[in-house]
Amino acid sequence: MPHSFHRPFLRSALSALPLVGLMLAGGAQAADDKLYLFNWTEYMDPAIIDAFEERYDVEVVQNYFNSQPEMLAKLNAGGVSQYDVIVPSNYYVPRLIETGLVQPLDKSKLAHLGNVMDTFKDPGYDPGGDYSVPYQWGTTGIIYNTDTFPDAPKSWSLLFDANENPDYPFAVAGDGQVTMGGACAYLGHGYDCIGLDAWREAAKLLIEAKGRANFSGFTDGTPALQQLSRGVVHAAMSFNGDYLAFKDEDPEGFANTAFMIPDEGAEMWVDAMMIPAEAPNPDLAHAFIDFLLEAEVGAQLSNYNYYASPNAAAEPYLDEVLTQPPVQPSDEDMQRLRFIPSLSGDELQIFQQLWSEVQAR
Repeated sequence: MPHSFHRPFLRSALSALPLVGLMLAGGAQAADDKLYLFNWTEYMDPAIIDAFEERYDVEVVQNYFNSQPEMLAKLNAGGVSQYDVIVPSNYYVPRLIETGLVQPLDKSKLAHLGNVMDTFKDPGYDPGGDYSVPYQWGTTGIIYNTDTFPDAPKSWSLLFDANENPDYPFAVAGDGQVTMGGACAYLGHGYDCIGLDAWREAAKLLIEAKGRANFSGFTDGTPALQQLSRGVVHAAMSFNGDYLAFKDEDPEGFANTAFMIPDEGAEMWVDAMMIPAEAPNPDLAHAFIDFLLEAEVGAQLSNYNYYASPNAAAEPYLDEVLTQPPVQPSDEDMQRLRFIPSLSGDELQIFQQLWSEVQAR
């Protein structure tokens, strides 16, 4: 979901590593003993990779991306035949399907597919789950300093209403759909708003927010958390799992902070596993996806990432902190969460033009 803003820059942000020898002669060198994984940085427990390699007597070669556009660009530049498993966010899934960059799953090779929670078995971004299997899920909300805002409203007004916060530095996300979604929700159009009129109103609100003296800038999830801990910003947008991870690693720096899901609505995101259309080793790709669907492995992944598991069978093995807010939203907050809509064609072009204007003004 997330990101150049989107997700997980937990712990340290690794730079993308080259796949030595993978791109020789313009294509992948198919090898039954290698799986090529294309994932967000710091989003996989190394112990899970070790266990998969040992069970199947194979090598997992990992490469990393830091944004959805970067991932898409690499697939279009030949990655569709160089990777076995990719991990896009929900609003990019339809785009990958429509452009033929991914292949349908062979569900007969996914023995543990029944472990997926009912919520994620027939998602709007991939009806029937024919192309994707959920990897992790989480929420995007507001992080803030509780000393600065002891009576903070559970609302986007903390960022978008000058009367609510006239003085203290605040930031919004660099991902256009994430930030426009928040503005749309605050204006009453819903976080998942679509349409020129709603987008124009949201863009106007964001341009006004940028004009305030205490606007700190477009700051992505992890930098926003770092700035919050140092007092550079007092309110910003970020992800629930990243917030919990930072708070666990630096209790003192995040002692007087909180994460909220605004009552007007916010983002629920899912990162999914998919197999590129020309994957070098699709059988091993299915084996890897099924491995992550095992109950204890699925729990191990979430315990490492601090994000919620879409695996119902994993629940008994999850750390207790993952079964309560902010990782597991309350029932009331769950009702307010929405997926970012997937845009294409004229809609996507119009949205990008409006977002460019917000950034330029």
